[in-house]
Amino acid sequence: MSDARTQSSYQVRFEWGAEGALAVEPGVHAIVWVDELGTEELPPVSAELVTGALHNAAALGRWSLERQAELGGRFVVAVVAAGARQPDGSLRFAVEDLLAAGAVIDAIAELGIDHQSPEAAAAASAYTGLRNATRHLVSASVSARELREATAASR
Repeated sequence: MSDARTQSSYQVRFEWGAEGALAVEPGVHAIVWVDELGTEELPPVSAELVTGALHNAAALGRWSLERQAELGGRFVVAVVAAGARQPDGSLRFAVEDLLAAGAVIDAIAELGIDHQSPEAAAAASAYTGLRNATRHLVSASVSARELREATAASR
């Protein structure tokens, strides 16, 4: 794995999907797996794994700061957006996971852990720039519409 891909020079990292979780895992204390609609499996990582979403972003920010205090030094965290698996197994961008991951990264930064990779900074900026529209964007996303269609079809 390339050192660039691990984002190892940053305290807060961001990636996509299980493959991304494995790519940024080296050197992290924890991975926050963000699957806003809860449709993807947790990745097989050895680092501490916690789940994140819009509703617990602030709590994860506080948790990160507490973990840093417990360590007595720099707490390294990777926030991973689950994305959505397509029928062929490839990963599809999921706006709801991007926004929720951005909310987690923003909450961590608000408490002072802000040495972010460019990828993490972009995810946080997506959230902060769209904060007021997040609820609508999540409910109108492709993934949310697919989930509603699948639920209706199974009735």
